[in-house]
Amino acid sequence: MFIQTEATPNPATLKFLPGQAVLGEGALEFHSPESAAETPLAQALLSIPGVASVMYGPDFVSVTKNGAEWPHIKPAVLGVIMEHFSSKAPLFTGEARAEPPDGEFFDPADAETVATIKQLLETRVRPAVAGDGGDITFRGFRDGVVYLKMKGACSGCPSSTATLKNGIENLLRHFVPQIRAVEQI
Repeated sequence: MFIQTEATPNPATLKFLPGQAVLGEGALEFHSPESAAETPLAQALLSIPGVASVMYGPDFVSVTKNGAEWPHIKPAVLGVIMEHFSSKAPLFTGEARAEPPDGEFFDPADAETVATIKQLLETRVRPAVAGDGGDITFRGFRDGVVYLKMKGACSGCPSSTATLKNGIENLLRHFVPQIRAVEQI
């Protein structure tokens, strides 16, 4: 089995592509072995010294390091990922689960605007962000401000503010003029 790796805009995160579906759709992120209780792959990756977080994407696994150097931990990460996918083990030990909702917030009067924002995020933003090893989800809309949550390579990325302000904010404001700003939660 050959696993490709790709650099991401975040130097602390690498994207690992096992050549098959990982999550299939959406994204899940884990920051501790406890949060990864039902997914042995994420638990094994988080047990590697220097690994801070793991994110599953549709066809990739993003791994973010904390303080360690990639030449020291990349072989261990590749070994864990290769062993998991070669064994054909399931991704989850329990039922496959979706990320728990973080409680979206918006005024019901803005439901049509929120639907447009979500559709733009889903069709135009998330595919590009996933290409960089991350994910972005809608969290709220209030007083003309869109609140988004960035995950994986996008979380903590040095260029995430530029992505939000110059890319996503401009796109959303073009299609939804009442948007004043985009903020990260």
